[in-house]
Amino acid sequence: MQHDEIIWHVIRHSHCSFMAKIETGIFCRNPYNVTGVCNRSSCPLANSRYATIREENGIFYLYMKTIERAHMPNKLWERVKLPRNYEKALEVIDKYLMYWPKLLIHKIKQRLTKMTQMRIRSRKLVLKTREKIMTTPRKQIKREARREEKAEKAAVLEKSIEKELLERLKKGVYGDIYNYPMNAYNKVLDMESSRAVEEEEEEEEEAEVEYVEGYDDLEEEEIDMEDFADFAKSSMPSNEKDHGGDSDEEEEVRVADHKRGKREAGKSERDEPSARSKKKAKVLVEVEREEGNERQVATH
Repeated sequence: MQHDEIIWHVIRHSHCSFMAKIETGIFCRNPYNVTGVCNRSSCPLANSRYATIREENGIFYLYMKTIERAHMPNKLWERVKLPRNYEKALEVIDKYLMYWPKLLIHKIKQRLTKMTQMRIRSRKLVLKTREKIMTTPRKQIKREARREEKAEKAAVLEKSIEKELLERLKKGVYGDIYNYPMNAYNKVLDMESSRAVEEEEEEEEEAEVEYVEGYDDLEEEEIDMEDFADFAKSSMPSNEKDHGGDSDEEEEVRVADHKRGKREAGKSERDEPSARSKKKAKVLVEVEREEGNERQVATH
């Protein structure tokens, strides 16, 4: 038979696994304790008639214990679900604890109030966005850096080995004995074929031929030289002209015929009429003689 006074005397003065003694007071870690304080009225073990409120998965339940179920530990607590509305929950508590001690009812309502406030605050904190501070360990960063460096070196080494093996394969160093992955070899062959195709396309593009007209500059140079020759002849002394008069006249006739033939050929080959209207640059020629200290200037 259960005796509350004996149980409390043993718990208080001997040993209790739920008791927690600290500087501020003595507390109880039992989940069914209403106030969390270790005393005679709040102890769930030393009271045969007891009630409390607990939360399970966000839902509040009213737990009640009576002395009639003390001999059945599996049915010791009666559980009643409380509504989410605070006022309706208070009405349910008043209904089920109508003839219970007033002090216990008051403690249960206080616990309901605190738990409701706690649920409201937790919902607000979930909705509120807060900064999350993340720490980056130095050892992990250094380890990753070393791994990246080793991977880069390994990649460079693999590429150099691959190039060397391909060169040896092309030269026929190994003869007819080959032991290499076919996928890698086919990949290299595809790359070489694509390079060859690109080179052929570039050669085809470079083989284009363009036709350009190039007689204008030559004609202008010849005309300038002929004009300079005529001016030099006109500036020669009279005795020189007499000695070489016949030969000069023959040369002038030949030059005039040659120039006329070239002009006719150039006009027949030109396509654009704008090429005929090119302006000739003016040439300034100065001739000095030492005998008479005379200077003659001609502009063409």
